[in-house]
Amino acid sequence: MHATIRRYEGVDQNRTEELTQKVGETLVPKLSQLEGFSEYYLIETGNGIMTSVGIFDTSTHASESTRIAADWVRDENLESALPNPPKVTEGEIKAHKNIAPTSF
Repeated sequence: MHATIRRYEGVDQNRTEELTQKVGETLVPKLSQLEGFSEYYLIETGNGIMTSVGIFDTSTHASESTRIAADWVRDENLESALPNPPKVTEGEIKAHKNIAPTSF
């Protein structure tokens, strides 16, 4: 398994609800159609920072998710809400434990 972590800084705090809604309605469906997709999480830490975590079968799938996310920002005209490119970390997951699915 591989993970992609994207940390967005300088997020327009007046648009976090809009971003969260659009992620759920348009980005997650695109990512979930990507071969090798397993999980996706969006984390809002406040102070203009949002982080996403995606879990995929291979590094190729994880890298492709970053391209899809960048295209999504452009296609949804979210450049002003997400003015800075994300700091991206990708790598192989070395340890993992899952107890039970959680509903959000």
